[in-house]
Amino acid sequence: MPAHPLAPYGWDEEWAEVFAPYGAEGLVLGRVVRVDRGQCDLATAEGTVRADTAFVVPRDPMKVVCTGDWAAVDPAGADPRYVRTLLPRRTAFLRSTSSKRSEAQVLAANVDFAVVAISLADELELSRVERFLALGWESGATPVLVLTKADLVPDPETRAHLLADAASAAPGVEVLAVSGDTGEGVPELRQVLAGGTSVLLGRSGAGKSTLANVLAEAPHMRVQAVRDQDGKGRHTTTTRNLVPLPAGGVLIDTPGLRGVGLWDAGHGVGQVFAEIEEYATGCRFLDCAHESEPGCAVREAVESGALPQRRLDSYRKLQRENTRIEAKADAFLRAAQRREWKMRGAEGRAAMDLKRYGAVPERGRKGRR
Repeated sequence: MPAHPLAPYGWDEEWAEVFAPYGAEGLVLGRVVRVDRGQCDLATAEGTVRADTAFVVPRDPMKVVCTGDWAAVDPAGADPRYVRTLLPRRTAFLRSTSSKRSEAQVLAANVDFAVVAISLADELELSRVERFLALGWESGATPVLVLTKADLVPDPETRAHLLADAASAAPGVEVLAVSGDTGEGVPELRQVLAGGTSVLLGRSGAGKSTLANVLAEAPHMRVQAVRDQDGKGRHTTTTRNLVPLPAGGVLIDTPGLRGVGLWDAGHGVGQVFAEIEEYATGCRFLDCAHESEPGCAVREAVESGALPQRRLDSYRKLQRENTRIEAKADAFLRAAQRREWKMRGAEGRAAMDLKRYGAVPERGRKGRR
């Protein structure tokens, strides 16, 4: 039996089952490989097609069409051709936006591996590693930490020290030293990513585009040098693109991320700091803040040297940030609910006035505003 044409893009029997009702209506299955200004490119059995996303641009930013989505699309010959609906996502990589509206932004959908690229050409910022990994765990994907530009650290002792530091910030996460220029670590990474859909995350200048080209065995992404004056990278990738990999699996490359705000990432933070949560089970008080409470097992671990103070500080910071985001999101949702209730109340009064008087009085018209 020949392979399904979308097998290289991650198709499986579960997606076929979910799509079946839409296929019965004559719609076509496609996977979003790129989104651009109200339109998207999709891989379908007939090849890559372009469709309009107007029918699935909702008020909820969590449901906006995103690279990695599976979708039901109008059949060939439709003009214009629309994405009619998205299939339910298995996973989604989210971050909070800089907007005051406390909204989330979906960076990639239906991801199995969140590959966090950190350049060894820069100082290793463990707090940044922990932040990316928290979002990776929260997405439902399996994080993988890739230390890029490993060829720039030729000294074995220094390399081993950096790998140990990175591993200390990434419990339960596979850590690989990789060089896109020399090929070091690439076979091992290919083997990991062959099992599904991966999203490549990191700052500009982390070597993501070089790594994506090596994994894809083709120059899909432009590569630019890091700026000499400040060591920062230029934005080489400007859109999120899904690319099949010759060794198996598909890769979503993303633009460099200057900031990665948490979004409802309590579980992810707990995963990154699993040892702190384990120590916390021994605290005298269930709601221990691990500051000055008596019988705090976490503080005891710090004082004994079993837990670095830096880890506890980073844990507290991410916990506080996540709590603030959750509070802002709850306030925004409550305000939206109040507006909805007010609008429905005004519409109900107007309908009653119309039934009673045959017209909507001035009060009713004002109420609808």
